[in-house]
Amino acid sequence: MRFLYLRDPLFLVCVAIYFINRFVLKAIWNEGFVHEHLNDLICIPFWVPIMLFMQRKLGVRADDSSPRPGELVIPLIIWSWTFEILLPAVPSLSHTFVADHLDVLAYAAGALGAGLFWRWWY
Repeated sequence: MRFLYLRDPLFLVCVAIYFINRFVLKAIWNEGFVHEHLNDLICIPFWVPIMLFMQRKLGVRADDSSPRPGELVIPLIIWSWTFEILLPAVPSLSHTFVADHLDVLAYAAGALGAGLFWRWWY
């Protein structure tokens, strides 16, 4: 079965979770998991289908197979380094971006869960 990219069921669930979190859950709870880690957990399964769709349209990705391990690990490393090491170290951005090792754990858990789901689904 070919990967559905922007129609992938996990991607669509993550889009729904993002909006529910943004407009409902954060209004209910003032702190905790929904504020600090939920978006990090859905980051990889949200962004990887968008990235792969763009790569396919640009001709960089040769086929429509489900995401390969490298297509999950590379974004995991890039996002972790960018948002948890690089941006918090920039003085003008340090009030916006805060380094948190638990965010990296959430990115990794999301990538692992997405990889297992996509392997099973496709």
